[in-house]
Amino acid sequence: MEYILYFETWIVLAILFSCLEIFIPGGILLNLGIASLLVAIGVQQHILDTWALTLTAWFICASLLLFVLYFFTERFFKGDQTIGNVYEELDIYGKKVVVTEDIGPGTHAGRVSFQGTSWAALGDGSQIPAGCEAIIICKDNISLVVEPVK
Repeated sequence: MEYILYFETWIVLAILFSCLEIFIPGGILLNLGIASLLVAIGVQQHILDTWALTLTAWFICASLLLFVLYFFTERFFKGDQTIGNVYEELDIYGKKVVVTEDIGPGTHAGRVSFQGTSWAALGDGSQIPAGCEAIIICKDNISLVVEPVK
């Protein structure tokens, strides 16, 4: 474990990590390279004189650099990120469907054609004959609740 206390070991690691950043981008290897360079300076100045202290210093430097550079890049280099509608049920409300099987009267279920497939459909209590258009007003479990187009 004595090689950990050599200045040259840490310089070689710093160069190796920095060069590997070219092949594995993301910034983490560059952080490890900078941490290795800082530890090399500490070893050269005889501040870090045991292998446990040296490895602990390297780990702490790498962790601090990771967090500092992460928050710096997040703040000043934001990506184009949008969050779309995560509730897909909101997209179907108000859409027109074609009734393929009579719906109603009352709670009698029928079928509608929507998005290229057949869905079970419930009405608003009135009868909606096959071939008519209807509008989706809500979704009840796996059935669509529709009302006739007026």
